Amino acid sequence: MASPGSGFWSFGSENGSGDSENPGTARAWCQVAQKFTGGIGNKLCALLYGDAEKPAESGGSQPPRVAARKAACACDQKPCSCPKADVNYGFLYATDLLPACDGERPTLAFLQDVVNILLQYVVKSFDRSTKVIDFHYPNELLQEYNWELADQPQNLEEILMHCQTTLKYAIKTGHPRYFNQLSTGLDMVGLAADWLTSTANTNMFTYEIAPVFVLLEYVTLKKMREIIGWPGGSGDGIFSPGGAISNMYAMMIARFKMFPEVKEKGMAAVPRLIAFTSEHSHFSLKKGAAALGIGTDSVILIKCDERGKMIPSDLERRILEAKQKGFVPFLVSATAGTTVYGAFDPLLAVADICKKYKIWMHVDAAWGGGLLMSRKHKWKLSGVERANSVTWNPHKMMGVPLQCSALLVREEGLMQNCNQMHASYLFQQDKHYDLSYDTGDKALQCGRHVDVFKLWLMWRAKGTTGFEAHVDKCLELAEYLYNIIKNREGYEMVFDGKPQHTNVCFWYIPPSLRTLEDNEERMSRLSKVAPVIKARMMEYGTTMVSYQPLGDKVNFFRMVISNPAATHQDIDFLIEEIERLGQDL
Repeated sequence: MASPGSGFWSFGSENGSGDSENPGTARAWCQVAQKFTGGIGNKLCALLYGDAEKPAESGGSQPPRVAARKAACACDQKPCSCPKADVNYGFLYATDLLPACDGERPTLAFLQDVVNILLQYVVKSFDRSTKVIDFHYPNELLQEYNWELADQPQNLEEILMHCQTTLKYAIKTGHPRYFNQLSTGLDMVGLAADWLTSTANTNMFTYEIAPVFVLLEYVTLKKMREIIGWPGGSGDGIFSPGGAISNMYAMMIARFKMFPEVKEKGMAAVPRLIAFTSEHSHFSLKKGAAALGIGTDSVILIKCDERGKMIPSDLERRILEAKQKGFVPFLVSATAGTTVYGAFDPLLAVADICKKYKIWMHVDAAWGGGLLMSRKHKWKLSGVERANSVTWNPHKMMGVPLQCSALLVREEGLMQNCNQMHASYLFQQDKHYDLSYDTGDKALQCGRHVDVFKLWLMWRAKGTTGFEAHVDKCLELAEYLYNIIKNREGYEMVFDGKPQHTNVCFWYIPPSLRTLEDNEERMSRLSKVAPVIKARMMEYGTTMVSYQPLGDKVNFFRMVISNPAATHQDIDFLIEEIERLGQDL
């Protein structure tokens, strides 16, 4: 691997070789970098190399940056456009970068090298000939590298090596054959937005320190509420650190709506509260109940049908049971896109029951909310407009980089009243602008990351139609997979019928198990198949797909597709790889 000290040309490669001795390759990589950075890249190149040494030009026996470094800068302009003096990272430390005096040139060189490392990783993420993962066991990585923190600083050459090493062992979640999680893919505009927000490094709690970002959050949340179906996009909302926190927000607001005194007096001042959700729902509902002092025993799990959808009659039965015991039902959380089956609860029927018994209706659409962007598939969330609150994670089906989760609330002002603490040192009431744009007092957090800009910028770049095409393509790929394996020898579907979302759940049956009777021994052996195949996938690094048991069903594969880079050929590859890795089991 080329030493980071070689500057702009310090690209690591899959086999450990570098490009510092290959000017042609170096120029090619510079052209790639300029494609990503456009005019900014051209200006940086001119600043770093001088006008006489453009990285894309040919000629000479060494990379242009090396030649440019031979001349030293003697001007007082900041930033200057003189040929760049030599930068030896082995003798430079973080204290030599901005805001250090004369730190402009080493800072630009260092950050450009970091960007180069990132650009190479981006390009490799989409290269099917590269591994999804270079898997090592934890003890191997701990022994191979020194990860310990020390009192004394390391030089910038070592810091760049750490950047390269970290990405070497990172999972390429943007790889077209990575299917392990609900959030996959790597969007270039979203990535650019993430870089920008890290550079801005501001907090979302007041308009005075994040004016544009606060306005973009206002605009984007309103648009999402319009798509849900609330008239004029009315209501409220917040971007939170994830779907689990968004669901907890919903529980907290529902409790406050029914018993506002709980804010000051706590749970001792209210009766026993009961929440209801399906047995296939996300674990965050119970986790939220534990965190809020409601207790996990107060979350009643409602039976599901064979496709994983909540059964409304069982919901009503359990509500009546709770009321007969003197308990107070306060929230029903329906799921639009369950984690494993991708099931959509019957929202219209659930809404009728919630209206009948005056219970807050929450819809956890963390996974399925993206289907609202598709005219072909949004019917699966019919009734979501009747919810009191909705969780929607654009970082899942819509491909926005992590993290990006929204909690939308139908009643305006309720979230503010539930959470505000009137901290006068942050939320002064005599500011010279409209205080409604200071959003911090309605959030649980004080420090809050700018999550909205990724979504907003991608929306501007793709349009609603672009998200629609993304969603439709992923669902089409899931149907393609289902149609191939539903009657294929060696496969059994976990449930009958075409999946509603991109979740395709199946068992792979090795030849040794295909003639066995369906008994306890067969189930025991079958339960070991998916874990072994998954382990082999990771060790070979070819692909990744999740597995899990559910209820009385032993370990099965749960294939999910949210990566727009995936193709029919990648689905074919996955099937062939499962058969190759599981043939001898």
